[in-house]
Amino acid sequence: MGRGSGVFGEGRPDEQPAGDGPEGSSNETSEDSGSGANGADGPVDSGGQSTKAVAIALAAAALIAGGASYALSQEGGSSPARSQPAVVRETGPMLVKSVLPVAGARNIDGAAPITVNFSYPVAGNSPRPVVSPRVAGSWNASGTVLTFTPDVPFQPATSISVRVPAGPGGVRSVSGKLLTKSVTEHFTTGTYSPLRLTELLGQLGYLPMSWAPDESGATRAAVIGDSAATTTQAGLAYDPPPGTFYWQAGYPVNLRSQWSPAEPNVITRGAVMAFESQHGLTINGVVNARLWKKLFQAVARNEHNASGYTYAIARKGSPETLTIWHDGHMVLRSLANTGIPAAPTVNGTFPVFARYVHTVMSGTNPDGSHYSDPVSFVSYFNGGDAVHYFARGSYGSPQSLGCVELPYNNAQRAYPYLTYGSLVTVTG
Repeated sequence: MGRGSGVFGEGRPDEQPAGDGPEGSSNETSEDSGSGANGADGPVDSGGQSTKAVAIALAAAALIAGGASYALSQEGGSSPARSQPAVVRETGPMLVKSVLPVAGARNIDGAAPITVNFSYPVAGNSPRPVVSPRVAGSWNASGTVLTFTPDVPFQPATSISVRVPAGPGGVRSVSGKLLTKSVTEHFTTGTYSPLRLTELLGQLGYLPMSWAPDESGATRAAVIGDSAATTTQAGLAYDPPPGTFYWQAGYPVNLRSQWSPAEPNVITRGAVMAFESQHGLTINGVVNARLWKKLFQAVARNEHNASGYTYAIARKGSPETLTIWHDGHMVLRSLANTGIPAAPTVNGTFPVFARYVHTVMSGTNPDGSHYSDPVSFVSYFNGGDAVHYFARGSYGSPQSLGCVELPYNNAQRAYPYLTYGSLVTVTG
């Protein structure tokens, strides 16, 4: 039925069907411890060179430039091997020369180190700056630079402060010179990467493609010296490793044309809804902290999509049909009825968001009469439009009020495939 036609009508989005009900579900600062698819089969690159190596190099350059208040002296004509450290001449007050990330920075990587550069070398037993909120980690002194390396990343969209204490209880130099003025800087972490979201969904089988890290991604930590935090799932969610998406053969080209690995799209939304349905989350396609937590857990446990991947196309031609692909194979092709001109089935691609084995659709027909009709094997995909069984004398032409109606046996066969998040494209 759909939203229904004539006496036999179907419910619109604002009409609640009565029946069986839907199936499925609805830090520590550290105070120092002392020290794309291109429309063709084949792989699609999901990332390039990591931006973290560039960031670390820039930070190092800035700190070296800022910390040039001590140097090595050489006798004229002597070789580097004979160079000896010069005596540090602390002729002025001890100052904070720079903090990285810079004050007010936004969208920073929550797994990256924090550095403070001073005008003189810092004593190894000096008190350390205070980072808030607290996360496990450690401070390390090297010349004029103190570096805080987190063991776990800061949470997304978190305001971080770094307070560098002054006076007798504050940071002091190798010779015992004290910082005369305390400094506090603030910056904010960014959000997790949409690209990493699709990488993990592909890895777990929630997309019509798989994903695997490139060798360069697997060895990145060894190459650029990433900290423990940057190699956690949360750290990789800030800075995704390079990898490749591999499309599963068998799906129609129009599905691939709707894919973008790092931009919002209906394929990713459907995959998120499918994941939500299997992990006890509200099925709404919203990416929030709870979903990321469940996703990290699923990856750690290697919990793959138990339902497989389904895609369906309803064609409003002559005759009208519904075709379903599952895990790259066509599993059903059936005559179907879509909406009449007064209540057409809207074109587009939509994820299944509610399912009923049996329910009653009720509402108002185009002529103003009321209907209340039992239907079976119902998968709602766009407001009040659903794929389901409804008794008709024939199938293959516009007869519903927007739904995609199937004969009983074919509707029964379609229902197990059209799970939460499965995409239905209406075209023609």
